[in-house]
Amino acid sequence: MNARTAAASPSPVPRHRLIADTALGLLAERGMRGLTHRAVDEAAGLPQGSTSNLARTRAALLAAAVTRLAEREAAVLAPREMPGVADPEAAAPAALAEALALALHRYLSHHRGLLIARYELALEATRRPELREVYDRAGRAFREPVQALLAAAGSPAPERQALALVAWCDGVLFSCVAGQFHAAVPTRDALRTSCAELLDGMLRG
Repeated sequence: MNARTAAASPSPVPRHRLIADTALGLLAERGMRGLTHRAVDEAAGLPQGSTSNLARTRAALLAAAVTRLAEREAAVLAPREMPGVADPEAAAPAALAEALALALHRYLSHHRGLLIARYELALEATRRPELREVYDRAGRAFREPVQALLAAAGSPAPERQALALVAWCDGVLFSCVAGQFHAAVPTRDALRTSCAELLDGMLRG
């Protein structure tokens, strides 16, 4: 559903969500330079000035985009199939490998535009300390559960190994969307095998 369809729906999307989703779409389509308040209004089919009323500054608009990005990524990267820390299955590396493979494959297969928007925002965050804070806070929603799951699986250094595992996930996503392996999406089986190999190396011994 595009922004205009959502705006005309019998159950309209809340305006703040419509604006944030439209901002993410513009970032994916046009890059950071293509994101303006006026462009969001036009793409969302809203009266001019609507985006400015919600997010008066560019910094506020970017923060709204990052917040919405985190909400949408949570649905992709933390599927219901992800084992819970209190779940006995959490102690099985195979369960974690399966859940991560599912999340990565889902992202690469159906949400490539969202990934491109994330990379635009990540680069902008390196130049805007206020955005960096929002971006990092959103990222903890994925990093901290992974750290807890590694601890449940018997990791001797869950914080350090969570960095390696999340970095591997980020590297796969970037490589398959914007890097050397962008031409084809790896299969879920291939992702599961690679993740299992990584976890085996981390947790062995």
